[in-house]
Amino acid sequence: MTQNRTTRLERGRSALGPALELVHTGRAPTRAVLTAELGVTRATAGAVAAELEALGLIQVDSRPAAAAGSQGRPSHRLSIAPRGPVVLAAQIHADGFRAALVGLGGRLVATAPGCMTVPADPARVLDAVVEAGAGLLRDTGRRCLGAGLAVPSAVAEPEGTALNPIHVAWAAGAPVRELFAESLAKADIPGPGNTLTEGFTGNDVNLTALAEHRHGAGRGAQHLLCVATGHRGVGGALVLDGRLHTGSSGLALEVGHLPVNPDGPVCHCGSRGCLDIEADPLAFVTAAGRAPGPEVSLLQQSRDLLRTEYGDPAVQAAADLLIDRLGLGLAGLVNILNPDRIILGGLHRELLDADPERLRAVVADRSLWGRSGGVPILPCVLAHHSLVGAAELAWQPVLDDPLAALG
Repeated sequence: MTQNRTTRLERGRSALGPALELVHTGRAPTRAVLTAELGVTRATAGAVAAELEALGLIQVDSRPAAAAGSQGRPSHRLSIAPRGPVVLAAQIHADGFRAALVGLGGRLVATAPGCMTVPADPARVLDAVVEAGAGLLRDTGRRCLGAGLAVPSAVAEPEGTALNPIHVAWAAGAPVRELFAESLAKADIPGPGNTLTEGFTGNDVNLTALAEHRHGAGRGAQHLLCVATGHRGVGGALVLDGRLHTGSSGLALEVGHLPVNPDGPVCHCGSRGCLDIEADPLAFVTAAGRAPGPEVSLLQQSRDLLRTEYGDPAVQAAADLLIDRLGLGLAGLVNILNPDRIILGGLHRELLDADPERLRAVVADRSLWGRSGGVPILPCVLAHHSLVGAAELAWQPVLDDPLAALG
């Protein structure tokens, strides 16, 4: 009897991580669904849910109201603990940074923007990022379990260096992961068991794709292609069966350097007419005949033009031009990758909203797979998706093994 009880306990503890991920991603809203998804008995699922609740990670509602017309006793509802722990997430972009506290389920608890010219020394902006995050933790009194950082550069693995940060003034190969860890250590943010908070770093568009796959427009996709433009440049990412495809050293899907205009201007990479300079906010503002203004970011200026001046022929012509360039790039990616869904972020989302039929027609006309049925092209839906993705990096050790991660 003791051996059977021990076996059941071990089985339940091994299911803690998978169970937490199911609740975290919204795939197990009730204990009945959790039981089915885990393939365990009701008793084991109940014990797993109770342990996750005892750890302060989820909340179990044992007295939910039955749905209208339903029969039998309704299952207990599972949700994220409203006052549970958080992770510190941060994003650095061409116009500054944003720090946030993010709970399980991708829920933003608090955010703090920082507008600054990103200095050539990455340690300075990282110190400012962590200081802002530490202030949020002090203000909210929440327990921190980790930290994640999104940067506008490919991040080489396993070193954690910014390979070619062309949209900020950092030197190639800047050790951003090491510097982020040093900033966290200086801020003395306690992690589980009073250990130092561990820091994780990734490319901003990779993290957008991860966040949207778990919590947004990419849910349920098996082969998800994400293409996005933020304040400057164009990035891409691919999620395969729930995991980011980062290549042999973290540098896969640099779609910004896919040529779409052989006669175009010289790109930062040395080629001509790359998506990075043909389909980003600066390209749109310039094509619309507007001067980039210092009052707001290029991304916000682009959004404002599309939302308030789309009737202007120059703005519409610029939008058509960027849609055609973007569609040409997407068609090439569809031919190579055969995704089952494409999601677009940043300015590309706004272009899709402005003229969805034109973009879909370009992709269908230029891609082999598009002609045989089309690939769904959807806008990203999460606010601050790179922040949520950075948080996913920090949450991953907890999702893998909640007991070990919480000390």
